[in-house]
Amino acid sequence: MIDFHCHVDLYPKAREVHAEALRRNLFTWLVTTSPKAFQATSSVLGHHESMLISPGLHPEIAGDRFQELDILIELIDGANAVGEIGLDGSKRYASSYLKQKQVFATAVKRCHDLGGRALSIHSRQAVPDVLTLLREFPDHGIPVLHWFTGTVSELKAAAAQGCWFSIGPAAFHSAAGKALAKKLPKEKVVPESDGPFAQLDDQPVMPWDFDITANLLSEAWSMPALDVRYQLLSNAKALLEQMDCTTAAASLI
Repeated sequence: MIDFHCHVDLYPKAREVHAEALRRNLFTWLVTTSPKAFQATSSVLGHHESMLISPGLHPEIAGDRFQELDILIELIDGANAVGEIGLDGSKRYASSYLKQKQVFATAVKRCHDLGGRALSIHSRQAVPDVLTLLREFPDHGIPVLHWFTGTVSELKAAAAQGCWFSIGPAAFHSAAGKALAKKLPKEKVVPESDGPFAQLDDQPVMPWDFDITANLLSEAWSMPALDVRYQLLSNAKALLEQMDCTTAAASLI
């Protein structure tokens, strides 16, 4: 099992979920919502080869946690991945959008200055601005757009710009989500859960729910589920190699 975007630290009984993810998954990318959350989570859960914990500053709380930006920049120096970061252009977070852009631009620039990092990116109703900032700092690294909800033209633009896409079961709840899933570039898709925020049948999607995603993509892509599993595992190996997660990549051989 593999999961490229999960908030393991935010599940109820997070320690138990963490232990189970280590047991079941070959790789889990634990994204954090703030620099201080990253520090606490790293301290409590420790380092494991199969679980990448990355510093982030989620756009939904960027306004309230703007003072943690300096900490984020310091943490990026010692990390090979960053997330969750990005922009949220929905009305609910309109008042913090300028601060969001400052946080995202500063983080992307730092990745650019350091020669690149893998980025797990939130882009709800903000894809054009996300892509513009990524172009502005072209050596940012590997952008992975998580739970992509943009338009078809934005999807094409993101793919043309070299973006990867992480997708999970919750992305298939809407007709629009199912339609977008059909058009994702198959060789640039990796699975995610986005648990515990993402729900399935009123329960959090779990870090090991890889088969659910594979089956949903099988229907969307009109491909046998076994072929989809192989495609996702092949994609994951390629992405992990680019991220210098060599131990995790080797486990997918």
